[in-house]
Amino acid sequence: MKAQFKNVLFALIIMLPGGITAQKQFTLNAPSGKLRVDVNIEKTDISYSVWHDNDLMLDRSPISMTLTDGTQFGINPRLRKSKTKTVDQTIYPPIYKKKSIHDHYNELVLEFKGGYNLVFRAYDDGMAYRFISQLKEPFLVQDEQVELNFPNDPQVYVAFPKGRLNEGKEDPFYSSFQNTYLHTPLSKWDNGKLAFLPILVEGANGKKVCVTEADLLNYPGLYLKNNRETKHLEGVFAAYPKEVKLEVKNLKGVVKSREPYIAKAEGSTAFPWRVLIVSEHDTDLLNNDMVYKLATPAQKADYSWIKPGKVAWDWWNNWNIYQVDFESGINNETYKYYIDFASQQGIEYVILDEGWSVPGEADLMQVVPEIDLKELIRYAGERNVGIILWAGFHAFDRDMDRVCKHYAEMGIKGFKIDFMDRDDQYMIDFNRRCAETGAKYKLLIDLHGTSKPTGLQRTYPNTINFEGVHGLEELKWAEPGTDQVAYDVTLPFIRMVAGPIDYTQGAMNNAIMKNFNAVYEEPMSQGTRCRQLALYVIFDSPISMLCDAPTNYLKEEECTEFITSIPTVWDQTVPLAGEVAKYISMARQKDGVWYLASITDWEPRDVEIELSFLAPGQYKAEIFRDGINADKVGKDYKKEIIDVTAGQRLKVHMAPGGGFAMKIYK
Repeated sequence: MKAQFKNVLFALIIMLPGGITAQKQFTLNAPSGKLRVDVNIEKTDISYSVWHDNDLMLDRSPISMTLTDGTQFGINPRLRKSKTKTVDQTIYPPIYKKKSIHDHYNELVLEFKGGYNLVFRAYDDGMAYRFISQLKEPFLVQDEQVELNFPNDPQVYVAFPKGRLNEGKEDPFYSSFQNTYLHTPLSKWDNGKLAFLPILVEGANGKKVCVTEADLLNYPGLYLKNNRETKHLEGVFAAYPKEVKLEVKNLKGVVKSREPYIAKAEGSTAFPWRVLIVSEHDTDLLNNDMVYKLATPAQKADYSWIKPGKVAWDWWNNWNIYQVDFESGINNETYKYYIDFASQQGIEYVILDEGWSVPGEADLMQVVPEIDLKELIRYAGERNVGIILWAGFHAFDRDMDRVCKHYAEMGIKGFKIDFMDRDDQYMIDFNRRCAETGAKYKLLIDLHGTSKPTGLQRTYPNTINFEGVHGLEELKWAEPGTDQVAYDVTLPFIRMVAGPIDYTQGAMNNAIMKNFNAVYEEPMSQGTRCRQLALYVIFDSPISMLCDAPTNYLKEEECTEFITSIPTVWDQTVPLAGEVAKYISMARQKDGVWYLASITDWEPRDVEIELSFLAPGQYKAEIFRDGINADKVGKDYKKEIIDVTAGQRLKVHMAPGGGFAMKIYK
């Protein structure tokens, strides 16, 4: 990988005795020249603005950081020097939605008196900035100023945390980060109501700005709120936890009081990137790599032991297998049934979700008497199936290294960790420690019950999935009016831009909207059967759950065989068409086999897709379409196998809440 250095900036600098002072402006252009970042250094502050061609995407927005000792980065700035560089390299991720990533950007580093730098990067599809401290001693961060001044009054897609009750009051910093999106003018955003990232802002000429953060390893997550008085978005951070009380069967730590600062920092510290991704077309968001590119690269070279794949999951279907000669539940007979199913279908893993360890003890070394874990590991290993264990946050936190070492030696392949429900500095660092410890013992880590990813999957590629998504589990207890179908065609343009999702699709009981009911014991999905198949292609999940009961899959052999054939990591990802909150069409390729899928909102939709991504030649296409009565019975579908050629146009009809999926091979 080579970095090419050249002058990429035009700067007006006034030199005065004692250093560089007075007003200065730096212009940082993206490699193509389409995107531009203007950085203004005033006597009192620093601000920046973002342009795309001649469209103002972000108006002048100030940035700064305040430490508890009164030190301020970005206030009354005294510039020492600046330097620039261009980087043009290729990244080869071990686990990702494509085999390689083109990483091409121009960078501006501004060095200031007072012990800090400010770094800006301009990509063709967005920009990012971060503070870097050069101080020699540890310090406390009191607050960070993040302001976003968008021109006019744009429409935004925003998710507000549904704060859990804490001492009888709703706590916005105590949530599962599992909320649907509100589409609203920025001015109608409730004053003071916090939103978690990413958010999506509609800009000029159909362009969009996705706001998120990257390389968040030991710092609180960023929230945004609307300040109507000045018509801008302000950053908000959860303060560092002071008093934490264990609740919910000792699964989680609930913060009862917080410190007067947001973060502890070492002297030399690189803070998270603040990221604005700019898309000319909605489909650009479906294949964006910026969060991954900005993350700290993995330090170890060998991650060949990581095995992505599918998981037979027990919790969503409530262990409800039937037509067997034993009582189903958390016991060895049930899990051997799941293991047999996984082995027969070529599914890589079975998860033992909540219930395998003694409840309330927060001790993962105590296994319930109904489970013989050594026997299950032996039984699964003989059938080429790996076992993944669920763990509550507190139990994992209190004994992380010992637990990982013990179960790795037993033959466990990974942990699904749940109930973090916060993203203050302590919890973000917990996620990092989980990843680090998992890598040490060659364990997969699925961070469930957590906030959005920010690139940890690059720093520790064994950290393979993240929740922070309104997944299918929400339909077990959904309130009336919950619209999962609309969410499905929205999240890939927003939440999935940040990284992979632990959505847990694959329902075999599929209902149109008027027939849908929230049923905890025997849950159902909204929309059609073909929609559920399509989600395995459209959603990024290197470890992808089959949420329904094995018994139900065995009654649906065609669909089950198709699901289990779909890869979970890819050589190529090609968004074909789509519009936020309306529909998506996407193609992905692995080892020469293409998978193509579309989903729609509650509007029936006809799509025409050109197979231009195929190399010249003749192919077979295995297609699952919505059945003619799928608008009445969500389970209705039709399977067919046809001949196709490169460049051919296919017309497909999708029912309301529908979809289609196809496999194309030589």
